[in-house]
Amino acid sequence: MKKFFQEIKADFKFKTAGPGQKLTESAREKAPNDQPPKPAPTPRQGPTDEAQRAAAAALARLEQKQLKPRAPSLQDALQNQLSVSGVYFICPLTGSRLRKDQREAHIREAILQHSSVDPVAASIMKIHTFNKDQAMVKLGVETIAKYLDNIYLHPEEKKYQKIKLQNKVFQERISCLEGTNDFFQAVGFEKTTLPVSDQDGTMEEFYVLGPRALAHVEALEGHKQQLVQGEPLRAQLDRQRRVLRPSALASHFDLPQDFYHLTAVELKREQQLRTEAVERLAVLRTKAMREKEEQREMKKYVYTLLRVRFPDGYILQGTFYARERVSTLYAFVREALQSDWLPFELLPSGRQKLTDDNLAFNECGLVPSALLTFAWDTAVLADVQAAGAEESMLKTELLSSAENLS
Repeated sequence: MKKFFQEIKADFKFKTAGPGQKLTESAREKAPNDQPPKPAPTPRQGPTDEAQRAAAAALARLEQKQLKPRAPSLQDALQNQLSVSGVYFICPLTGSRLRKDQREAHIREAILQHSSVDPVAASIMKIHTFNKDQAMVKLGVETIAKYLDNIYLHPEEKKYQKIKLQNKVFQERISCLEGTNDFFQAVGFEKTTLPVSDQDGTMEEFYVLGPRALAHVEALEGHKQQLVQGEPLRAQLDRQRRVLRPSALASHFDLPQDFYHLTAVELKREQQLRTEAVERLAVLRTKAMREKEEQREMKKYVYTLLRVRFPDGYILQGTFYARERVSTLYAFVREALQSDWLPFELLPSGRQKLTDDNLAFNECGLVPSALLTFAWDTAVLADVQAAGAEESMLKTELLSSAENLS
């Protein structure tokens, strides 16, 4: 519209500028005598004052409309809300925050670097973490424990202080595991070549307990306990705890693909197949069949995003494994309360209160997301209301970092 009015002004100036002339022609030259002069064209009438005022007003309205931002709609708010950006994990050794695809490489590197800090602990972490066959790990650990027990219980027996590396048991149960060689060296064994008894001239490699380890043979018992009690080092799920200010969007969740087993295309296809199956079998399915199908659907989710809304409208949000127990949510909420010793209840929307703490979230239908309502236990509700505790149930430091949901 603005361009349209500019073109009108330019055309008006051009047509009212009078007759044109050649650049080489003097302004004083007359037209040739044999050609009568052409009558001067009648100047085109410009727009009236009223028309100019109308055009200016229209142009102003156009410019104001272009500059004025559009008020966001509810749909915009739902599209722009950020429930959670993804699923993240924390490395127990470094404290680094990791994406799912970063976990394995980062954990390996962290354990390798930890070798310079605590070689024994690092080697134990290698054995339990780097080897995926946990049955083989268990067998190998038990065998190493027997070697160490023999040395610790019989410190005077020289035969127990050396281990032949080519021994069949050692090869099948220990050498095949990553980290076992590091463990033997870390606890004081030294690799050396020794003659084999009853075989003249034959030399083989052995692990022999070094003099320093022999001087402190009781330390082997502690190393054995560490090894036996060791577990795989896993990145811990980051709860991504957030406190959200009161919002009408509390029941709307925008979850990333990390929360699902399936890809977006697979999910769409599954939904289509499910809809078709429901239409075909709606009449024939029994209650047991429906419940079994619902349980099967629940197993597709790996994580769940849970929100707990308090009576004052504030919302506590956290990320959980779909197979974690309800008791973990209660513990999560209790950690955020000022009066963490008072009993309370968590009420899912449209459902009965969660009475069995041992049920998993996917068994309760609280996947891949759910909004629950916080309520004080009825036995103490009157006392809580009388004390005015409902006004500030969450810890002050959490409320001070509260965020807007959208």
